[in-house]
Amino acid sequence: MMSNTEHLSQQRVFRMILYCVWVLCLAPQIAWAKVNYKQGDPVTLYVNKVGPYHNPQETYHYYTLPVCRPKEVQHKSLSLGEVLDGDRMAQSMYEIKFKENTEKKTLCVITLAEKEMDQLREAIEELYYFEFLLDDIPMWGFVGYMEESGFLPHSHKVGLWTHLDFNIEYNGDSVIFANVSVKDSKPVPLEEGGAGHGAVGAASGLAITFTYSVRWFESSLTHARRAERLRDYSFFPKTLEIHWLSIINSLVLVVLLLGFVIIILMRVLKNDFARYNVEEEGGCDDLDQGDNGWKIIHTDVFRFPPYKSLLCAVLGVGAQFLTLATGIIVMALLGMFNVHRHGAINSAAIVLYALTSCVSGYCSCSFYTQIHGQRWVWNIILTSSLFSAPLFLTWSVVNSVHWWSGSTQALPASTVLLLLGAWVLVGFPLTVIGGIVGKNRAGNFQAPCRTRNIARQIPTQPWYKHTAVHMAIGGFLPFSAISVELYYIFATVWGREHYTLYGILLCVFAILLSVGACISVALTYFLLSGEDYRWWWRSVLSTGSTGLFIFVYSVFYYRNRSSMSGLVQSAEFFGYSLLTALVFSLMLGTVSFWASLAFIRYIYRSLKMD
Repeated sequence: MMSNTEHLSQQRVFRMILYCVWVLCLAPQIAWAKVNYKQGDPVTLYVNKVGPYHNPQETYHYYTLPVCRPKEVQHKSLSLGEVLDGDRMAQSMYEIKFKENTEKKTLCVITLAEKEMDQLREAIEELYYFEFLLDDIPMWGFVGYMEESGFLPHSHKVGLWTHLDFNIEYNGDSVIFANVSVKDSKPVPLEEGGAGHGAVGAASGLAITFTYSVRWFESSLTHARRAERLRDYSFFPKTLEIHWLSIINSLVLVVLLLGFVIIILMRVLKNDFARYNVEEEGGCDDLDQGDNGWKIIHTDVFRFPPYKSLLCAVLGVGAQFLTLATGIIVMALLGMFNVHRHGAINSAAIVLYALTSCVSGYCSCSFYTQIHGQRWVWNIILTSSLFSAPLFLTWSVVNSVHWWSGSTQALPASTVLLLLGAWVLVGFPLTVIGGIVGKNRAGNFQAPCRTRNIARQIPTQPWYKHTAVHMAIGGFLPFSAISVELYYIFATVWGREHYTLYGILLCVFAILLSVGACISVALTYFLLSGEDYRWWWRSVLSTGSTGLFIFVYSVFYYRNRSSMSGLVQSAEFFGYSLLTALVFSLMLGTVSFWASLAFIRYIYRSLKMD
């Protein structure tokens, strides 16, 4: 019977989970609710960030540049996802009123010192862009204009855009779309001692007048469909197109591969069963006389492996990330992440990671108890820190680089404390609770054969059955199944695109897990047929090595598919690419292990043994 204390404790945990789900699912709906305007109502324009065009993760606050800024900067309250995404929104000096046009209104007049002009020149030469937001609609534009012409004589022109045209579309009482344009203006030259349109030379510097215009256009698109308008427009180059042909091609190859593996394996197993299941006078202990192959190691195949606690921690964290990835994809299919919800997917990942910590604790400690593990407290601690420790170390290095460079990607102290509190107060306690429940509910390890006390000697294996070869085969095949989609994911995470093809992503995710499971079963069979019973860790490493291929691909993407450069962007890219490779290794290692265990139980249960 459950005591009242345990019942109340479970109720508190359940309420906490419901509250977190409410914050994740309902709060974003409130935050991005429709705003109704009347004629002449002010529409707030927020300035956000600037940064190099080719380095998406290197961003700085807009007001770090010598531009028009209010005397007192008022920052917008941001969500956790927006902070993690590097957003630092602040109110601008632009006065925009609903459905009221404005023509060339002066924003401010500033005098640039030589040092400030050098700062602007450097920003323009590095192709700095800016990001504004109006009614949660992002707008992008370049800070200035640069032109290189001729070799002899060589000319290098740098100009600053001082006039911006805001084109805003509306439907009824809501804003549908907005963008910023400079096509009807001329840049102000910033060459040494240069002064042109919009600028007046002064002894103390260069006086520049910033102006803007606002034009309103009626749209037939409803507010509920305004995300479609933003998807059709892109300030950044379009790289994500419908890629059904590539996905179908990968799907056909995967189906052929799986069919080949399954048919060959079934035929081989059929012959093995016909050869092994013969009438013998002896019992289970006599099965290994006068025969060889996987049958002869039946008394050793279920011998528990070394480093049991680490193995169970890997399986627990892998199960957690499988649950997390499935949850993210399902939420995306339900339309919870759109182009107007800045950083929503970051918030979802953090909340789900904390809530699914109970999955890792339960799976790890349950299996650890089944294989006769004794140090279950250490197992829970190892499970809790297997991913969080590398994440903290990587984040510390990356965040220090961002902090040193002054980037907005450096998290403020309040956000760091919030994330640490989420792990200390939610993640770790749920891991402990899941571990205790798993330990108490763990049954006996189900093995069709009993294990001898003395281990059997393993014969010398040929080179093609070594661990490195199996890792190369087991890692390459799952990687080849997702290589096409991996490019689009990288272009989204490390580029400027918004990923919307979540149905395709779900199919590719299912293909990845299926290929990993089938390849692991095939490699495990080849290993056992050579009378090698050390399949426990081998099954994890065989397809878990897919993470290595993904990291190698990330290096290739950085060098050949992107224009990223610099210490800030490199630290961010390679640091989190390593973590991504670790996540894939844990997920696929978990899937391949359970597939191999189910396969081994099946074949040994099918033998006629007393």
